[in-house]
Amino acid sequence: MIKPETFAFITDVARNNNREWFAEHKARYENAKEEVLAFVDQLIPVLAGIDPDFSIDTPAKKCLLRIYRDVRFSKNKDPYKNNFGISFNIKGGIQGPGYYLHLQPGECFLGAGFWMPEAPVLKKIREEIDYNTSEFLDIVHAKSFKSTFKLSTEDTLKNAPKGYEQDHPQIEFLKLKSFVAVYPLSDEAFLKPGIVDQLKTAFEGVYPFILFLRNAVVQ
Repeated sequence: MIKPETFAFITDVARNNNREWFAEHKARYENAKEEVLAFVDQLIPVLAGIDPDFSIDTPAKKCLLRIYRDVRFSKNKDPYKNNFGISFNIKGGIQGPGYYLHLQPGECFLGAGFWMPEAPVLKKIREEIDYNTSEFLDIVHAKSFKSTFKLSTEDTLKNAPKGYEQDHPQIEFLKLKSFVAVYPLSDEAFLKPGIVDQLKTAFEGVYPFILFLRNAVVQ
């Protein structure tokens, strides 16, 4: 679980996103960071027990993303993120379908899938959905998935992708450029001891989706 002080710190970063303020409150940051790392330590064996491609020996610090923003090519010059991001990579750190936990007051969520894969990989995913439609539909329509997750439509083509007709029965899936399942979470959920079990259930529900994508991209 996460303490209210950690969410309060993230809120304050968003309100005071400058190096001077951050330096004055570095101790608060370190405390919040250590708490999040301890929380990740709780989740690592849970996820490893569900997904064999995720190593139980993964260090928590390898999962926690930096709070410092890379502003070199961004119009937004805020030096710090207003969230804690946690990325659970598979063994070997190979880019592919995975899990991401986002801690931000009012905008917490668990994401799972493949965000913006490169064109050849995206083509493989679309082909897998086309060739094994019934398997894919069984996964995304399963109660364990549908009651918790929703596929993001944020990254979607306006027209049918090359090689598919606009009237293809699964065109709404095939037009996706990212295949990410999103589970919104309340801040309050992280303040309770049951959050680990809640996330365990979510990992179990979304694992078949991850496995489908993983099988698609390794072919």
